Amino acid sequence: MPSTPPTTDVIQVLLVEDHPMFRERLATIISKRGDMVVCGEADNARDAIELVERLQPNIAIVDITLRGSNGLDFLKDLKARGIELPVLVLSMHDEAIYAERVLRAGARGYITKYEASSEVMAAIEQVLKGEVYLSRQMTSRMLGRFSTGTKKAEPGDVSSLTDRELDVFQRIGRGETARDIAGELHVGVTTVDTYRARIKEKLGLKSGTELHRRAMEWTQENPA
Repeated sequence: MPSTPPTTDVIQVLLVEDHPMFRERLATIISKRGDMVVCGEADNARDAIELVERLQPNIAIVDITLRGSNGLDFLKDLKARGIELPVLVLSMHDEAIYAERVLRAGARGYITKYEASSEVMAAIEQVLKGEVYLSRQMTSRMLGRFSTGTKKAEPGDVSSLTDRELDVFQRIGRGETARDIAGELHVGVTTVDTYRARIKEKLGLKSGTELHRRAMEWTQENPA
């Protein structure tokens, strides 16, 4: 994947996105700014970490869904390594489900791919200034919960799942078996079964069949 040695007078942007066509489009948008350049690209969390350490970009733009991993794993790995890097998450996933998750994991902002390119650039600029970027709707929702003291999700709500449980839930919805999921997450099948049991309990599901049906329906409504 292409990479450019960092320079001191240009803002270095790392793209972490598993769709080549979208990476190309985003790189084109960024290149129109004379003070920004895409210094590297990755489609998975492992390669992205390597590029961060080697290229030392000024900002990373990251999708939630990556090849063999996800953006939350990338954010948590950055934090575990003590790497301070402004990250803007740019994704098609539901902001209501993921915005708070990525902020907790260390991102500085969340914006959906449905926004205009001008708004994406505005979000990048805001994050580079050290500020947090969220849509007005999400900011209002979070402030509302803070002011009322509401923190917990309602029973049966997918937002009640932990990050890993949500990842497993999505993979079930995509038709992956417990063995498939275990291989992708590098855990045992029994660990996946434990996640499945917790998901069923939190969502009020009584059987594996109900879990598969609910996961498939949710995944179809929230495509990657």
